[in-house]
Amino acid sequence: MESYAQIAWLVPLFPLLAFLILLAAGRGWKGAGAYVGILATLASFIVSVLVFVERLGKGAEDFTWNSLAWIKLGDYSLSMGYEINNLNALMLIIVSLVSLLVNLYSKGYMQGDERISVFYSYVALFTFAMLGVVMSENILQLYIFWELVGLGSFLLIGFWYFKPEAKAAAKKAFIITRIGDVGLFLAILLLFWHMPGHSLDFTSIHNAFAEGKISGGTATLIALLIFVGAVGKSGQFPLHTWLPDAMEGPTPISALIHAATMVAAGVYLVARTFDIFQASPVALDTVAYVGGFTAIFAATIGTAQNDIKRILAYSTVSQLGYMMMALGVSATVSAGMFHLFTHAFFKALLFLAAGSVIHAVHTQNIHEMGGLSAKMKITTWTFGIGALALSGVPPFSGFWSKDAILAEAYAGGHWVLFAVGLVAAFFTAFYMSRLFFLVFTGKPRGEHHAHAHESPAVMTVPLIVLAVLAVVSGFVMTPFNGWFGEWLTGHAAEEHNAGLVMALSTIVGLLGIGLGYMMYVKNSVSRTIVTGGAPWLYQVVNRKYYIDELYGLVIVKPLKALGSVLMLFDRYVVDGAVRLCASAVTGLGKVGSRMQNGQVQTYGLVMLLGLVALTLVFVGRRLWNVW
Repeated sequence: MESYAQIAWLVPLFPLLAFLILLAAGRGWKGAGAYVGILATLASFIVSVLVFVERLGKGAEDFTWNSLAWIKLGDYSLSMGYEINNLNALMLIIVSLVSLLVNLYSKGYMQGDERISVFYSYVALFTFAMLGVVMSENILQLYIFWELVGLGSFLLIGFWYFKPEAKAAAKKAFIITRIGDVGLFLAILLLFWHMPGHSLDFTSIHNAFAEGKISGGTATLIALLIFVGAVGKSGQFPLHTWLPDAMEGPTPISALIHAATMVAAGVYLVARTFDIFQASPVALDTVAYVGGFTAIFAATIGTAQNDIKRILAYSTVSQLGYMMMALGVSATVSAGMFHLFTHAFFKALLFLAAGSVIHAVHTQNIHEMGGLSAKMKITTWTFGIGALALSGVPPFSGFWSKDAILAEAYAGGHWVLFAVGLVAAFFTAFYMSRLFFLVFTGKPRGEHHAHAHESPAVMTVPLIVLAVLAVVSGFVMTPFNGWFGEWLTGHAAEEHNAGLVMALSTIVGLLGIGLGYMMYVKNSVSRTIVTGGAPWLYQVVNRKYYIDELYGLVIVKPLKALGSVLMLFDRYVVDGAVRLCASAVTGLGKVGSRMQNGQVQTYGLVMLLGLVALTLVFVGRRLWNVW
């Protein structure tokens, strides 16, 4: 074997085998199914590590295998296969590692659930689909796995199907992300139409756009349609509303979706097709400004939420906005992918730590918690590390990756986006300090603390591993170490004077934490400063700017009305015509059946009447012709 890339196809194969085994076994295995899922993701992680370490070597060439003939029409052929480069080798590590830790954590969190083996089969399918997205050799193959990711999210978000909220959230996620997927599908059709030789593999796409064979309005349209697909999967405004509702699924799934799989797919898609976006300054600006708006929009909403998982969900939407902004303002993908890399660890940590809290107190309302640090020390310390990383406090990983984004915006003269990034960082630090202080400090509130205790080792060990990664992962790319960007893109990273940016972002983050401390620990700043002074503003933010209500009024209700009209048309016009024909045939059959009664005299009478009728017709026609 010349290269570990030659066995990289095993990475998605292990979760697929786990899914098939657990699907065949059904519910009967119960807890034993967890070991199948854990071993499968462990095997995937080991192979991913081998591939990744090999890619760290200098001069490692990209590997492509596409010998599986899929479509052949005349002179046109399309193959399936996989490709290994530095970008997707990084993603393989992220997806397989987080999936392994989530599988391990779920062993404790889902203990006692009658459908635990079904849960692990869904997780395996979801992991397989995301790994397929990462390794796809052409964009049509990516689209197939992209849709499979959507299926996996539907199954997992609605896993507790007996809860109406879970069913509604699963349908909402499926439908809204399908809207984005239409954009991606149209982009693939345009690429097929305009690409030389109708090629859809990523190498040909790179060459075509790098050489300017597709440019101008066509390139802009293709890039924007691809971005629509990314907006749906990565929860960017205005297709972000499914992501907070996805919290109805089990908490380990929230960690998997928000950290390493589904929402990361949109950012990865833009990075994978970055050559197309580079051919269109309009598309890059669109990505940057949509991302910047989403970052501050979701950050403000996070300040007024009371559900621990929803706060983290809106922080995910905000951080994904940062990643998109980075892709839009940078000449390379390094800053955006660096933040995706660090975010995967500290966001998985925060969600799993939140699951540990929920597992202990059986509530998600942060106002019904408090004082948990005394009973849950590991969860407290690990959650605190994740919160500091998310808040961008040095030297935690989020500080370096967030500052890389702000430095790109500052160096590129994108002053509005730079200011937006700073303001969003302030809100992020504030709502995370609010969350931490209300949950872990002060006196216990509510009725859920009597039996609160630290989670078992199977849940806390993943927290510790992720906490370590949340501390050290940022050092792969700092102003003093440009290795990551050069390794990822193949080009030397541009040097920016990041000192001012680092100072400003640190001050902003500390101000946000300080305000949270004064409001929720020292009580020197009134907690009702907004709710009392401007209750309308708090209500607007708490209700998420009424975006769901607006969609319900403008889109959902008109579509329901149209559906009702079409249903009536179908029932009384289409079905009415069918029922009329059926009734006519049935009536004719009944008349025929009454005539076929077995009485000879009746048959003779009918024959006589028929003969008379024929005679009358014949005589009538003769008289008419003579006349």
